[in-house]
Amino acid sequence: MSASRLIATYRLRADAATIEERARAIAIEQSVEAPLAAIRDKNILADIVGETRHIADRGGGVFDIEIALAVATIGGDAGQLLNMLFGNTSLHDDVALIAVDLPEALVAAFDGPSHGLAGLRKRVKAARRPLTASALKPQGLSPDALAALAHNLALGGLDFLKDDHGLANQAFSPFEERVPACAAAVRAASRATGHPTRYVPSLTGDRLAIERQIALARGEGIDTFLIAPAIAGPSTLQALRRAHPDLAFLAHPTLTGSRIAPDVYARLFRLFGADASIFPNYGGRFGYSEQACRGIADSLRKPWFGLAAAAPVPAGGMSLKRIPEMLDFYGPDAMLLIGGALLAEPPNRLVAETRAFVRAVGALEHGAAHV
Repeated sequence: MSASRLIATYRLRADAATIEERARAIAIEQSVEAPLAAIRDKNILADIVGETRHIADRGGGVFDIEIALAVATIGGDAGQLLNMLFGNTSLHDDVALIAVDLPEALVAAFDGPSHGLAGLRKRVKAARRPLTASALKPQGLSPDALAALAHNLALGGLDFLKDDHGLANQAFSPFEERVPACAAAVRAASRATGHPTRYVPSLTGDRLAIERQIALARGEGIDTFLIAPAIAGPSTLQALRRAHPDLAFLAHPTLTGSRIAPDVYARLFRLFGADASIFPNYGGRFGYSEQACRGIADSLRKPWFGLAAAAPVPAGGMSLKRIPEMLDFYGPDAMLLIGGALLAEPPNRLVAETRAFVRAVGALEHGAAHV
C-alpha cells in the first residue's frame, strides 16, 4: 500500500451497469466533494481526489468497492479520519463501511493505547488469566445505593467495576457525589480482599466537564475511566489519551450500531487510544455473530505497526453459565464483563456469585494466549 493513501472498503447495492459510476461518486464525495470540472489544480487531481482501486461483485446486486483516500486529508485528527472514511457517504442508506486498511505512516501519527491489555493486567496483578469486570446499574440509584452495590461486587474480587454508561451527572446520582462514594466503597472492599479492584467512572459531557471529572476522580486514586467515543467524540478520546498518559480508558460501544463494521470501530478505538473496548458478545441480546466477535477481538489484539494490544471486552447479556464457552472462544487475553446476570442474584448471594465468576475465570491463569 502507498504510504500516501489509505484504503476504505464499502459494501453497497447497485447493478453492474452503474457500479463503476457509484464507486467514482463515492471516491469524489469522500475526498474533494466537488465536481472534478471545478478543480483546476493538477496536484489536487493527482494527489487528493479519491481513487477506485477495486470492485468485487458479491452477487445478488451487492458489490464491495475499495477506495484509496489521501492520508494528507487526515491531519492527524481522529475525528477527521472518521469523517474521511465515512462522512457524507454515511448519508446514503445503501452503503456500509466494512473494512479499513491504514498505512504505517498514518498509524504512526496516532498513539494507540497508553497501556493496553498488558497495562490493565499490571493494574490488577493478573499476569496471565482473563480479566473480570462488572457494571454498576441501574440508573436511578442514589450514590449511597451504588456505593453499597460497588462494595459487594468488589468483595467478590473483580478486577474492574465500571459505571454503567448511562450513569452521567443526573440529579439522582451526581458525579461529584457518586464517584467519591463508590471509590471509597471499592477501596474498603479491596482492603478486605487484598485484591486491587479498580473502580471505573464514566466520563460524560463536554471536554471541560470531562477534565473536571478526571481531576475529581484522581483525588480518589482513580486511574481507569469509561468513555463512549461515539458520544464524546473520537478526537476527545485522542486528546485525553495524550493529555493523561498515565490513565487507562475503556471504550463503550454505544451509538456504534450503524453501517460501520464493528471490527472497524474496534480498530479505530484502539488507534485513538482505548486500552480496552467493550462490545456485544455473540449469543447475547444484540445479535452479533461469532465471526463479528472474532473480527473485533483480532482488531484489538493482533500486531499492528507496534501499537499496544487492547483488551477485548465481550458483554451484553452474558450469563455465568457461559463463562467456560467465553473462555474457550476468547482465551486469556480478554476481559469478561458480566453485569445484569450478577445483579439479578439475590442480594445475599451477590458476593458469593461474584466470587464464583472470578474463580471460574481464574482457572485459565496458565492458559495459552489466543492472538
